[in-house]
Amino acid sequence: MNDDSQILIARLLTHQTLRRDDKMVKRVLSDDTFRAEVDKRLLESGLKLLDNVYADHVTLALHRAVEPKIFGAKDIWQNNNFGLTRDGVALLVVLWAQIILPKRERQETHTSIVDDQNDMFDKDNPIPRAEDTSVGISYTALLSDFGDKLGKKTRMDMNLGVLSKLNFIERRGDVIFEGPLLDLMMDTDVLKERIINGALADVFKRAPLAIARRRAPDAMAAALEEPLNESIDDTPTEGSHVPH
Repeated sequence: MNDDSQILIARLLTHQTLRRDDKMVKRVLSDDTFRAEVDKRLLESGLKLLDNVYADHVTLALHRAVEPKIFGAKDIWQNNNFGLTRDGVALLVVLWAQIILPKRERQETHTSIVDDQNDMFDKDNPIPRAEDTSVGISYTALLSDFGDKLGKKTRMDMNLGVLSKLNFIERRGDVIFEGPLLDLMMDTDVLKERIINGALADVFKRAPLAIARRRAPDAMAAALEEPLNESIDDTPTEGSHVPH
């Protein structure tokens, strides 16, 4: 095995995530030959490198081809190995919609969270980093908007603790921020479509996105009035993370 490939894979297995500005990560994202070597070695173990330009980290996940053999047959399918309960998965989806969707909009429009102004002249520049565009949400507001639908304070606090340990979120006082895995492990293409055209369809059809975001909690809370269905359980993650 190429020494650098071996070292990078071992580091990812050990640390779970690495920053995109890490020297070896930058190389695997820009050097096609090195990337092919890493991908080949990972595939031999049923794994893949998971990254996207909107996230500040990369991680490893199970390759789709091996998921059925790991998670079981269709009738007993386990969507991940995070051990999340149904209300925990629902909370994860809510946090993703509240944090990641607005962040993606800022990144795509090159809007800074510092001055919240559009950069009209630098659209060809690289997409801004997550840490420059991601805004946290208030725990108090989250509890007020969704507490009754997601098990009240005790259950929400327990699930937030689990999500924090899993690196989906980071808590700093009363504010909940994006963790290294929140924009990596969620199946964005599927979730965005289901949220915008599903739980939030009436909101997004009637109002501009900025207004819709402010009205989203009521719409999502209303959607959660119904029992959590299986579609929530089998769509949130891109594949399992690798325990360490």
